[in-house]
Amino acid sequence: MSKFIDYLKTSSFRKTILAAVITVFVLLLVAFFSLRFYTKHGQGLNVPMVKGLSFTDAVVKLEEAGLKYEVDSVFILDQPAGIVIDQDPDPNTFVKDNRTIYLTINAGNIPNTKFPDIAFKTLREAQAIIESSRLKLGDTTYKADVSLDVVLEASFGGQPIQAGETIPVGSRINLVLGDGRGNQDVDIPQLLGLTIDEAKFSLKGSALTLGNILYEGTITDSANAVITKQDPMPADSITKVTIGTKINITLSNKQL
Repeated sequence: MSKFIDYLKTSSFRKTILAAVITVFVLLLVAFFSLRFYTKHGQGLNVPMVKGLSFTDAVVKLEEAGLKYEVDSVFILDQPAGIVIDQDPDPNTFVKDNRTIYLTINAGNIPNTKFPDIAFKTLREAQAIIESSRLKLGDTTYKADVSLDVVLEASFGGQPIQAGETIPVGSRINLVLGDGRGNQDVDIPQLLGLTIDEAKFSLKGSALTLGNILYEGTITDSANAVITKQDPMPADSITKVTIGTKINITLSNKQL
């Protein structure tokens, strides 16, 4: 035991310990810097903003930044075809070079969908079915019928449409609904002097519909143009019409 203690006090032992410490330190340094080099620690770049760009411009921008890309596509009716709708990672995210950026592109062709069966559905039910089929509810008008707010007719592009017909996604569907009052007669409202928006409000309150619109002279401001003629007109000979009757009007910039 005494010889071992004497050995610990020798210079050769101290040199051995020092050499071992230096060796371990050097190995740690080599491992540290090797790892930094392998992982490119502190090196990278910010992901450029390509959302909203055309696909071609986005690809050029990503390739110039040294990034790869993969593409998926969706269809969004209100967005231009061929533009980048979304990107992952987000812009200004710090990533390694050669990282893959995932792009979502708006498809160039409008897909079709089959028109659903909404006959005799309530307005609320029909609207839910239309929207679930990626279509839009357009104008709703009423006609004399004992059913209230029930779909009697559907049209697209001015033509009747039946369940199962193929139409583009996003199309507007106009509906004719029952008024729930059958063939009752209502008073003809006085529309002279009203704007077209005021007339539509008045007709809706009377369960009547707007018919043909004629224009008298040059219309410079359609919003403020007023009705100068209507057909039929309330008169001594005729004061009532059947619910759902169309009222034709003439618009003019001349004030009555």
